[in-house]
Amino acid sequence: MNMNKVHFVGAGPGDKELITLKGYKLLSNADVVIYAGSLVNPALLDYCKEGCEIHDSAYMNLQEIIEVMEKGIKEGKSVVRLQTGDFSIYGSIREQVEDLAKLNIDYDCTPGVSSFLGASSALGVEYTVPEISQSVVITRMEGRTPVPLKESIESFAAHQTSMVIFLSVQEIEKVVEKLIDGGYDKTTPIAVVYKATWPDEKVVKGTLKDIATKVKEADIRKTALIMVGEFLGKEYNNSKLYDKDFVHEYRG
Repeated sequence: MNMNKVHFVGAGPGDKELITLKGYKLLSNADVVIYAGSLVNPALLDYCKEGCEIHDSAYMNLQEIIEVMEKGIKEGKSVVRLQTGDFSIYGSIREQVEDLAKLNIDYDCTPGVSSFLGASSALGVEYTVPEISQSVVITRMEGRTPVPLKESIESFAAHQTSMVIFLSVQEIEKVVEKLIDGGYDKTTPIAVVYKATWPDEKVVKGTLKDIATKVKEADIRKTALIMVGEFLGKEYNNSKLYDKDFVHEYRG
């Protein structure tokens, strides 16, 4: 096996400073970079060294991506695959690493800050609020990529917990319908964050009753996350973490 590896790097949610230090070092030392042009902020390419060979995967199919990786590795170059957010969530790296394995090419992964974390920071909210929500569901609505029946939005909505819905804002009316059918009340707070942490970030807040209209008025049709649940509401309970009687072992 070739000792040189393909480095998968999470680019972060958009803000060019939200890449990890390790990711930045790999990117700045790379000889070849394949970046997800339709999703990754191109400002991150400012970190690339002069003469770095840059490919935009928005215009490439899987075979072409693998060919560029293989060529770079065979030439002893440092190859970085720069993926949006963190590649562990809708990152599509599985098919890439399976093909690399067939070619006996090794890889490593440097995690990034997911857009769902960028979105919560944009709003200054916490997904887990004591006695209100202690779980986060990350999901998407079925589209060209189907969703298992037991993972439908309606089935998750029955839990009434914090929910983040990726890749679905283009059908916001249908999302709202499914959330209500699943059990969320029409007064449940909801937020749509377009391009969280990017310079042109846009936030739309409302309830399940009015969010679809507000999103249409804001002309948001893609690159946005839907956040729903009472964690967005006014009610909260103090965590026991900083209670004066609390044992300090887990205090952050």
